[in-house]
Amino acid sequence: MSKEKDQQAMLEKLGISQLNPMQVAAHKAIAEGPELILVAPTGTGKTLAFLLPVIEQLDPELEEVQALILVPSRELAIQIEQIARDMGSGFKINAVYGGRAGYKDKQDLKHPPAILVGTPGRIVDHIERENLATAHIKTLVLDEFDKSLETGFEKQMRAIIESIPSLDRKILTSATQSVSIPDFVGLKAPTRLQFEAEDTSQLALKAVAAGEVDEYGTLALLLAEVGAGRGIVFCSLKDTLQQVSVFLDRKKIAHTCFYGGMDQLDREQALIQFRNGTHRILLSTDLASRGIDIPELDYIIHFEFPFDEASFIHRNGRTARMHSEGAAYLIKPQNRDLPHYAREAKMITLTVDGKLTPSEWATLYMLGGRKDKISKGDIAGLFLKEGGLKPDQLGAIELKRDCAYIAVHRSEADKILKVLDNKKLKKKKIRLHLLEQKK
Repeated sequence: MSKEKDQQAMLEKLGISQLNPMQVAAHKAIAEGPELILVAPTGTGKTLAFLLPVIEQLDPELEEVQALILVPSRELAIQIEQIARDMGSGFKINAVYGGRAGYKDKQDLKHPPAILVGTPGRIVDHIERENLATAHIKTLVLDEFDKSLETGFEKQMRAIIESIPSLDRKILTSATQSVSIPDFVGLKAPTRLQFEAEDTSQLALKAVAAGEVDEYGTLALLLAEVGAGRGIVFCSLKDTLQQVSVFLDRKKIAHTCFYGGMDQLDREQALIQFRNGTHRILLSTDLASRGIDIPELDYIIHFEFPFDEASFIHRNGRTARMHSEGAAYLIKPQNRDLPHYAREAKMITLTVDGKLTPSEWATLYMLGGRKDKISKGDIAGLFLKEGGLKPDQLGAIELKRDCAYIAVHRSEADKILKVLDNKKLKKKKIRLHLLEQKK
């Protein structure tokens, strides 16, 4: 099969009819040159832009790691791994990252993947333990390079790059270029592609003065005003996030939390519940500003001003993506000016007429997954036929290796648990329980 047909087949598996202009330009640059710096807004499809040409250049006869993709967060590693698997290229891909059991990494690396995705610390660890051979790595991708090349990662990044003897291709991608690229990366004459948001007017930038009401009270009023939309409330500090979470709990405003101090499983489950609509509000640090798989957002709220303009851009990039509209709100404390990069924000007054309604969805956790030969279709059939759900009462299904997460209408959750718990599916006795997030 030709490369064009292979590419079209992979796109069809992702539900994409054709590449966008940025992806076409990046594909051409990677195919024709050894070095690329790609800067494009969040949500424009940079992952696919580099995955397609990287896969095309793999040697199917070589059972070694041929491409290494370095990312700054666990969530981004998981996301890239999932996208690559969904493409159905036939090549093995694995992700390794902190918070994942080391023995699972060793199992995956025993039969080396053609593409390895990982966070710098975990990759360095495997190189030092000689679990990862670098002799056949020809392609290096630094995704979200402005984060990966920050000072805190420099020692690890330097060690990784210096351990790869024969790189042919280097690809750096990000939504912003807020750091200079260190000499140890070894770029000589890279092609530079920079794309801007096609219509920045789609993002409505607004500010709300806390006035005599403190920032917490203002946040509650603002959340009531945005109503049933889906959005992220950004805090700059974990301590602030935890205080906001306590406040929202006291106000009985449903939300889920996402920050670096959480266990990896709790972080994954928080995003699952946000994706499937169980929670419409994600309370997060800047960890959620990039590199995570979340749906289109109606708004984001800067509860605390970001530390710099680059963080502001990344946060705002979570809404008004790919031709859709969205709003970014800043909560301005008393006696404090808006940051210089947000001076164009329109000051608004809240109407205080809004009302928050609880989500109609709940998430069920099912023990049993891909390793048990269970598919999404099998789960849907079980819930619709034996569980008695109507099609509009069954939401998103996320299938993992040994488990699954199923969104069901909240009014049906208890009934489903009673009817389906301990049922057999593909010779596997499944266990079900209602998923509650730990904070």
